[in-house]
Amino acid sequence: MPRITVSTGVELHYETAGDGDPLLMIMGTSGAIPLWGELAHRLAQTHRVITFDNRGLGGSDRGSGPITVGSMAADTSALLDALEIPRAHLLGWSLGSAVAQEIALTRPGQVAAQVLYGTWGRTDGFQRAVLSALRLPYVHRDMESALTASGLAFSPQALDDPNVGALLEALLPAFPQDEAQMQVTVEQWDADLGHDTLDRLDAITAPTLVAVGEQDLLTPPWQSRAVAERIPGARFELVTGPGSSHCMHLERPEDLTKLVTGFLGEQRI
Repeated sequence: MPRITVSTGVELHYETAGDGDPLLMIMGTSGAIPLWGELAHRLAQTHRVITFDNRGLGGSDRGSGPITVGSMAADTSALLDALEIPRAHLLGWSLGSAVAQEIALTRPGQVAAQVLYGTWGRTDGFQRAVLSALRLPYVHRDMESALTASGLAFSPQALDDPNVGALLEALLPAFPQDEAQMQVTVEQWDADLGHDTLDRLDAITAPTLVAVGEQDLLTPPWQSRAVAERIPGARFELVTGPGSSHCMHLERPEDLTKLVTGFLGEQRI
C-alpha cells in the first residue's frame, strides 16, 4: 500500500495504474479507493491513473486541522507535487468535483483539463435536505443506517435489483471503518454543505467537461448545468436512462468511460 507524506503534513495512501497522460481521480464523500469500482481500471487503459484516499479515510492519515474543500484541495495539489507531476488532468466526483474546482481556481497551472462528475457550485435547499439526511447517521455513528441511506445515490433500477444487497456488501471496504473515520465523514458532509464557488467559476480556464446523470439526487442535473454555464467553454453532458444515478460510475462505467476518454483525448498536457 504506497503512502507518501505531502507538504500539508499528512501521509496519503495512493495507487497508480496505466501509462499515458496523468489523470488524478478525486473521491467523493465517505469513500476510499475501492468505491471507484472498475472506472479507474477502465481509464488506466488510456491514461496514467492516480487514485488516493482523502485524509482520514481508507489508508490515509487524518493529520490535524479542519477538513474543508480548501484543505482537501491543498492535500490534492500537494500530492501532485510529491509525485513530481507538474500538470495533470483531474476527475472529481461529488465532493471530489468541488475539490477539483478549487484547484482549478487556485493552482490553475496544475490542471491540464478537468472532468467534474456529479458537481455543483452552491448548495441549494433541495440538496441541503438530501445531504443533511445522509450526514445524520454518521453523526450518530450508525453505519447500518448510513449504508441504507446510501441507496439515495443509486438508481431505482439498481435498488429494485435482487442483487443490490450483494453490491452494497461488496462496497463495504470503501466506506468508513471506525468511529474516527465516521467523524471525518461528518466533516466531509459539512464541507459539501458549505461548498460555494458559483460566483468564482468564471475564472476557471482549464478545459472542462461537466457530466451528470438524470437520476442523480445528490448533485441534481440543474446544479451541474449551472456549473457548466458559469465555466467558460465548458461542455455539459447529461446521461439519461436507467442507471444514470449519482453512482453512475458503478452502474454505467462503460458509458462514463467513453465520455471521459473522448473528452480527454482532445486535450493535451
